[in-house]
Amino acid sequence: MSKQRKRKLFFTALAFMLPFLILYTVFTIWPVIQGFYVSMHKWGLMGKQKYIGFDNYIKFAGDKKFWSALGNTCKFVVITAPMLVIIALILALLANRQTVMKKGLRISYYLPSILSVSVASFIAKNTFSPYNGLLNGVLHQLHILPANTELQFLLDPKLVWVVISVMTVWWTIGFTMMLYISALQDIDMGIYEAASIDGATSTQQLFRITLPLLRPTTELVVLLQLIACFKVFGQIQLITGGGPAGSTKPLIQYIYETAFSKNNLGYAAAMSYVLFGILLVLSLAQLIMQKRGGDK
Repeated sequence: MSKQRKRKLFFTALAFMLPFLILYTVFTIWPVIQGFYVSMHKWGLMGKQKYIGFDNYIKFAGDKKFWSALGNTCKFVVITAPMLVIIALILALLANRQTVMKKGLRISYYLPSILSVSVASFIAKNTFSPYNGLLNGVLHQLHILPANTELQFLLDPKLVWVVISVMTVWWTIGFTMMLYISALQDIDMGIYEAASIDGATSTQQLFRITLPLLRPTTELVVLLQLIACFKVFGQIQLITGGGPAGSTKPLIQYIYETAFSKNNLGYAAAMSYVLFGILLVLSLAQLIMQKRGGDK
């Protein structure tokens, strides 16, 4: 191929890529740069006030509310991420079986994922609320709960995490399940046929064939769920508002309140970059572990 031909192909490809590159730079790269610039200043809703260097990054080290919010976020990650991975895998295995309910199961499992966070949160709040909530009503009808007793799911610091985690799993698990179903369909059925001929039971096939072959997908799912769980905000804001007594307030909600309620965009931007650093470390650690596992 001549140099002129290569040059023409290069500029043709560049012409197709240029609109995306411009939009990506304007709406992604530039805001990241601008956000770091804001974090180096004392910055309010009315604009820049003064340059303070890395003072905002030093400030959060002694901020008890920051560490409390980060602890709440980590608690949500520890509770919810494993549930999302394990339950999604179980649902995918059930929905991948050759039965007449195959399509119906996939639709029913995925359906909550099409809801907006506000609708899903509204359903959860009305399901678990006392006095007129669905769950308390069912427990009363079944005489499991005395008539004059109400479970305060949204006011108990322990039960409220059950509400948030269950709602998140129910609402978001469809996408993760579809990833597993896609991976299951890529497995050659001849492997299972050969294993059956050799006398392998269904349980042995699951643990010796299916789960090992699903390892790359599981690693991807774990990474995606860790990142998604660390970014939790909408459902907690709409269901509990961070309560009771700040026991469920995640880091992003604290960043939001610092920026727009306390008029301190510089400090909020600095905390955002701390969260970005945490997610970056988790992503790199996952990629390193995945690479080491692939080299074995």
